[in-house]
Amino acid sequence: MKKKKRQIEPVYYIGVGIMALLFFVFHTYSFLKGVFYSFTDWRGYGSWNFVGLRNYFNVFRDKDILTAYLFTFRFTIICTVLVNVISLLLACALNANIRFKNFIKGIYFLPYMLGGLIVGFIFNFIFGNLIPPIGQALGIKALSTNILGTNHAMWGIVFVTIWAGCAFNTLIYIAGLQSIDTDIYEAAALDGAHGLSRFLKVTFPLLAPSFTINMVLSAKGYLMVYDQIMAMTGGGPGNSTTSVAVMIYKKGFGGGQFSVQTANAVVLFLIVVIISVFQLRFLEKREEKLG
Repeated sequence: MKKKKRQIEPVYYIGVGIMALLFFVFHTYSFLKGVFYSFTDWRGYGSWNFVGLRNYFNVFRDKDILTAYLFTFRFTIICTVLVNVISLLLACALNANIRFKNFIKGIYFLPYMLGGLIVGFIFNFIFGNLIPPIGQALGIKALSTNILGTNHAMWGIVFVTIWAGCAFNTLIYIAGLQSIDTDIYEAAALDGAHGLSRFLKVTFPLLAPSFTINMVLSAKGYLMVYDQIMAMTGGGPGNSTTSVAVMIYKKGFGGGQFSVQTANAVVLFLIVVIISVFQLRFLEKREEKLG
């Protein structure tokens, strides 16, 4: 006799429907509304008129916006590469048979739990009030001033961003390492693969899915960086650490360019989608070759 198909309880459909409706109202509808207003001269209130692609042309004519994109791309490349290299090394170390490794994992994951703004405010205080006196006492000129007020402010933000970002990436890499069958390592040992050779020829290829996830999520997150910069420098000194997201906020809400910055937000969204799709296609092909 044919088995009856298991019926799904209506309550599940109700739950999914409610969540889908809330997601559409608070996310998708707002996004579509933003795209619509990017083709108008709306100031955030009052009446509006269609202006076509004028806002998008103004985005590419504004030197401050272009400077923000250059900073964002540079920041994204540096942080994406460093955070994945450091996270992979930490994951390999924490996956080894060392004492108190679960306790150490908790310590490494703590920054991720605190949130970007909180971490940014904490390091803003550290860079401004704790490190300079120590640098002056030790006679170290580089540490005697607040780095966030100099031309090297970006490196202070990079340091904090990587410190906070390593937590999630390390967790993904540890999960990938623990999913590798130990029999594979035993077979590799019989073939003479040890140390760095084993990592390059066995471990890293098997971590390809974890590597893909981390690279895509890291690049996406850093392209939209906002919390750390607002908490630590506010985009300064000058506009030297102003990311695209910070520029959208500052000029959109405080600079009277609501419609132009709405168009800028749409451009940033398209860039993030294009880069993410390119990364997925490229890294998936790499996974197939390694597989």
